[in-house]
Amino acid sequence: MSHSTRPWSKPKLGHFTPGVWIAFASRIPAPLRSLTEGESEVAASGGNVRELIADLESKYPGIKERLCDESGDIRRFVNVFVGQEDIRFLQGLDTPIEAGAEVSIIPAIAGG
Repeated sequence: MSHSTRPWSKPKLGHFTPGVWIAFASRIPAPLRSLTEGESEVAASGGNVRELIADLESKYPGIKERLCDESGDIRRFVNVFVGQEDIRFLQGLDTPIEAGAEVSIIPAIAGG
């Protein structure tokens, strides 16, 4: 099935399904694009980051284990932003996602 024929691809921002807001998980880093069929931006839904990751996992199996550690927390080398805010400084995985919010997954860059 091509990306353009999926019923959940590119929904209208702010579209509301009872109990679930649509959000964009964008800027999927290059190392994870093999799991998202090469897409750098994918649509996903959830009321908070935890639900959004679960939705991504249902569409792109294997992505959760790349984002979360064995205890279910975001891996320390993965940064997740809702809008411009790092979820580590908000409510972590329980950070709410408003309708049409942009969620970015950005790998940490080590340097020295």
